[in-house]
Amino acid sequence: MRIAVIGSGFGGLAAAIRCQAKGHHVEIFEKRDVAGGRAYVSEVNGHKFDNGPTIITAPWMIDELFAAAGKKTEDYVKLVKIDPFYKIKFDDGSCFTYNDNQEFLLSEIRRFEPRDVSGYLSFMKHVEKIYHAGFRMITTPFHQFRKMLFALPELIMLRSDRSVAALAKKYFRDERLQQVFSFHPLLIGGHPYKSTSVYALIHKLEQESGVWFAMGGTGALVQAFVRLFQDIGGKIHLNEEVSRIGVESSSNKVSSITLKNGETKAFDRIICNGEVCASYMNLIDAKVRRTNTNSRLKRLNQSMSLFVIFFGTNKRFDQIAHHEILMGPRYKGLLDDIFQNKVLADDFSLYLHRPTATDPSLAPAGCDTFYVLSPVPNLHGNIDWNEVGPKYRDRILDYLDQRHMPGLKDSITTSFYVDPNHFEKNLNSHAGAAFSVAPTLFQSAWFRPHNKSEDVKGLYFTGAGTHPGAGVPGVLASGKIAADLVQTDQI
Repeated sequence: MRIAVIGSGFGGLAAAIRCQAKGHHVEIFEKRDVAGGRAYVSEVNGHKFDNGPTIITAPWMIDELFAAAGKKTEDYVKLVKIDPFYKIKFDDGSCFTYNDNQEFLLSEIRRFEPRDVSGYLSFMKHVEKIYHAGFRMITTPFHQFRKMLFALPELIMLRSDRSVAALAKKYFRDERLQQVFSFHPLLIGGHPYKSTSVYALIHKLEQESGVWFAMGGTGALVQAFVRLFQDIGGKIHLNEEVSRIGVESSSNKVSSITLKNGETKAFDRIICNGEVCASYMNLIDAKVRRTNTNSRLKRLNQSMSLFVIFFGTNKRFDQIAHHEILMGPRYKGLLDDIFQNKVLADDFSLYLHRPTATDPSLAPAGCDTFYVLSPVPNLHGNIDWNEVGPKYRDRILDYLDQRHMPGLKDSITTSFYVDPNHFEKNLNSHAGAAFSVAPTLFQSAWFRPHNKSEDVKGLYFTGAGTHPGAGVPGVLASGKIAADLVQTDQI
């Protein structure tokens, strides 16, 4: 079959590689000048900045993708395990260092609250059950409701109606430890107090397989996938944005794509790696969408957005780990401001990424490369980012300089930032949501936008907004699901 893949994020690349490896003729169409989607790379003054995901878990899923094409990961990219995974710093000056060494982890918990050691062991017994059930669901397509019915008894038994934060509160007395073991939904765009406890499996996943980094940055993993795709005969078109998906009126089956330059190309199947809500609304005529109507898509609860400052320094800050999470003075209140009230609070919590802690080649000699990320409301909030963006940038850099990185501001040689407008305009994300549809209970599995379109035959979706959700393992799994559906679907 002739298959078009719209977008070259991890989900699109995974689907394209698997379909090409099955003997189909696959072409990827990417609107930007390099592949990667959200995993775009910017190079400025010798600093290499990953714009998107920086945390790699479940490395075996990467190995499986290369193996599907008859290749080996190590021939294309080098993955290294990070230790510690994160340093989590609190407003009171305390710091929790987090890795997969259980004895060390227990000693860190004991240092915060000795009684919570037994709580953690009980927490892990519960999370292990979630992990095994959750991973079965992650690789299962949920476009049929009967699949949901089969999964429902286990979901009920594991209390999936409870949030990740509620689960952590059940097992930990210390409020800081409750944060340590409930922040993971933020990595995939979810509110820890609203995201189903199924997402607690991320902690078990990290304990099971570690947190990894691709030498050369996440962009090196993107390029490895691109090279793999091309090595097995795939074709990728850069700077070619798709403006329309053609649908045959008589059969409601995909027929073609139309590019922004007006050129139309015929295809038998289409896999869309564009953000699912925006793609339905902007690429497919409303008259053929009886299920995924504009009004239904607009009712979906969207994830938060992000404000990200990228900066390079003329010296190294070796006291900063590869991944640091800087918790603000509030936890739930701040999260509610971001997700529900959709206002820009006076305080913030931050994720600080220093890849040069692991790979110094990402900066000039003796220098460091960073980004600092602040979760912020999506564009459903009434915030003029053109006005507040520069002020917000300065507030964050002032905070880092005063609290964590003395001398930072004087050492910055390169900087730029992106705000929610970037996610809407450059990444085609509805409402500027950084992770598409939020991972709530009733927006997970069958309730999430399906990998197989209910409206258009031969159209499949992959990426953060579809099942199973955001994060590198999630979008790689969505690529496998989409490729399997293409292979088995009878149209």
